[in-house]
Amino acid sequence: MANKNGSVYGLTILSPIIDDEKATPSHDLQIRNYLSSLSTREDSPFARAPGTHLARLVVMDDVVYVGMPACEEHLKSKYLIFESNCDGDLDGYLRGLADSIPDDLDAIWQHCVGYPGAGNRQAFIDYMKACQLNTTFYFAAVNDKTVDETRRALVTQAAVAGFIETHQGADAATLRREFIQFVAELKSRPLPRAGSMGPDRDIKTGGRNE
Repeated sequence: MANKNGSVYGLTILSPIIDDEKATPSHDLQIRNYLSSLSTREDSPFARAPGTHLARLVVMDDVVYVGMPACEEHLKSKYLIFESNCDGDLDGYLRGLADSIPDDLDAIWQHCVGYPGAGNRQAFIDYMKACQLNTTFYFAAVNDKTVDETRRALVTQAAVAGFIETHQGADAATLRREFIQFVAELKSRPLPRAGSMGPDRDIKTGGRNE
């Protein structure tokens, strides 16, 4: 059904940006400036938000006229678009956002019409749901695995690829001995931080840090 695909929830939010001619710089530019300062890796605020597979924020100025037979239309305001693929139910995810990254949320959405602030958790949840559109397209590569399960699979995939790469040509006895050790170490390996580009491949792989 819309918004839900397996265990993954697809969230799409369009929040109208305040249009104030006296604001210098304009509210949309202040959002752009703040977003440009955010990391897209493990120190991203949305990497700290629990259950986030993917998060994307875009400022939309207007819709594009693509020519006939489409009609030329324009938006009444600029919009902040927030898209996320996440684990669990919507209220739980929004509650996790408000609890984990309230300052970042306020820094971004304070420039949007009617935003109540993340400090009032229920008002924040109600506001986001009021700005929500149905999601029918998902960016997450899986629909039945949690974020942690997906991260564990990526760790395993990278480590196994590294093991194969560095053990080509090994004799059977060496391969068996080192593979048993490799599997034992892999099971105890901690997950990489959310948002990281890839795990450090240091389990008998000889691979480089990524």
